[in-house]
Amino acid sequence: MEILTDYLIFLLKVFTIALAITVPLLMVIGSSKGKSQAKGKLSITNLSDKFEEMGNAVKGSVMNPKELKKFNKENLKDKKKKDKGKDNKHTDSVFILNFKGDIQASEVEKLKQEVNAILLSDTECKEVVIRVESGGGSAYAYGLCAAELKRLVDNEINLTVCIDKVAASGGYLMSCVATKIIAAPWAIVGSIGVIAQLPNFHRLLKKNSIDFEMHTAGAFKRTLTTLGENTDEGREKFKSDLEDLHLIFKNFVKEQRPQVDTEIVATGETWQGEDAVKVGLVDSLETSDNYLVSLSKGAKLFEIEFVEKKNLTERFAISMQIVIEKSLIKFYDLINKDRFS
Repeated sequence: MEILTDYLIFLLKVFTIALAITVPLLMVIGSSKGKSQAKGKLSITNLSDKFEEMGNAVKGSVMNPKELKKFNKENLKDKKKKDKGKDNKHTDSVFILNFKGDIQASEVEKLKQEVNAILLSDTECKEVVIRVESGGGSAYAYGLCAAELKRLVDNEINLTVCIDKVAASGGYLMSCVATKIIAAPWAIVGSIGVIAQLPNFHRLLKKNSIDFEMHTAGAFKRTLTTLGENTDEGREKFKSDLEDLHLIFKNFVKEQRPQVDTEIVATGETWQGEDAVKVGLVDSLETSDNYLVSLSKGAKLFEIEFVEKKNLTERFAISMQIVIEKSLIKFYDLINKDRFS
């Protein structure tokens, strides 16, 4: 227990120092955010060339010098043919996107720009593959993510979602619009449900003789509050709103994937492996890398990423977030180090 206590004290020191540095710095430079619009640029990586180079590196390492010389000469000849357009072996283009979600689906702007780029390119596109990793979050934010992806499908572009770790709740909401969903065998999918929770400090305020006032126009402008006294009527309305949102979620999944029985899968549960295939949440089991490697044998693969230029405030905030996250992960590993041994 002594080591846990020491580490907790260390974490508190980290947070204290972070706050002490962050707050005054943000106050000084925060105004710069409103003075200039954040700009971004499109980054495009030829994954086909990258895969080919990786394969050739391994193949060449096991050759003797004479074989390697001949191999390199043939590769150079093939490359010249491709550059001149004489080699039409790879004619189809596949675009690869990546989406890592958080509670607010903050990468939706990045996703929008990437979809815009594809639709504006006027390029013959065989397929778009997006690797999704998200445990969900705001239904409205992930609904927008789904709408952005659906633009590809509406433009008759095949959309494949690859899930290597998790696409649950909002993560699955955006994934289900795809033409095809592929998941790694241990990936978690589903969680078709809605949750909302909030603390209430009314009794604490009342105990300390602190009054809290809230005025609204409209019977249900505010159903539940964290500081005021909640009513049974407000609770029932809040639950009713959750049920309505859940129904919209279920109907959306059913509309996008008619093969899914929402009475079975829309319980808030998660699914993995063959069970996810059986209930229709995913179409097949495969890692994204395996799928992309197989595609690269018959098409040109291009990874597209919209990289937004961050101002000083945002870069500093991201750095502090990384420090805190790494500290929490280290703490979690420490308290669980003997759990699976």
